[in-house]
Amino acid sequence: MSSMNVSFSSLNNSTSAVNNSIKKISTGSSHPSASYGASEYAISKRMYSNIGAYSQSTANTQNANAMLNTAAGAVNNTVSSLSGLKESILNALNGTNGGSDLATLQQSVDQTISQINENAGVTYNGQNLLDGSNPGVTVAGSFGYDTVNFGDMTSRGLGLTDASGNSTINLSDSSSLSNALNTVDNALNTALDQATSIGAAQQGLAFQESNYMTASENLTASVSAMDDADIAAESVKLKSAETQQQLALFGIQAQMGMFANRANVASLLGQ
Repeated sequence: MSSMNVSFSSLNNSTSAVNNSIKKISTGSSHPSASYGASEYAISKRMYSNIGAYSQSTANTQNANAMLNTAAGAVNNTVSSLSGLKESILNALNGTNGGSDLATLQQSVDQTISQINENAGVTYNGQNLLDGSNPGVTVAGSFGYDTVNFGDMTSRGLGLTDASGNSTINLSDSSSLSNALNTVDNALNTALDQATSIGAAQQGLAFQESNYMTASENLTASVSAMDDADIAAESVKLKSAETQQQLALFGIQAQMGMFANRANVASLLGQ
């Protein structure tokens, strides 16, 4: 019985070793649960959580940058439109234009204002960006929150049309052309300020994305050194434990067979 107990103890130990090695190999972790090292398990899980947060923060900056790219493209188009609008007004100010010429220029002005409204109607993921209804985008990350503000880039927001949607630029009225030029200059400055604000925000997001990626890489390397299982070494341990498990089973089977033989002999002698 003492020999049998030793064999069962060996079987239990080898089975436990097999299970431990299988769990480490299957998870790739030296601490698949707290029972493998409570402090190491807690530290590694906290580090993995931070890595996940850095990964999401990187995705947030990339998504925000995509939104800002969309807004920046629309603002750049508005800047170009306003530059063309200024050229039309300067052309109208020239005394060489007749009535039909001014009418043609007025038509170009009205089309340009319509295009500016189309630029302001740009959307991203269902959100209006530049029509004055969206105050901006908040970018959430592990290192804090940043807000990028959007202005009203519609013709009304830029002062090119009044509250009723009527154009404030009338090329047929020579007395109002100077005011129209000032209006377009102010609108151009507003659009350029918006473009500058978006560009600065994109630069900041690029730096943040780089910081998140660097932090994630360094933390991944750290947790890998602490927690990654040595698959080759664990495979050797698994093979050794399986061999010991088989030997223990064979030993138990042999001893049970011996007990059975003794019982048979005792039974015969009793007869």
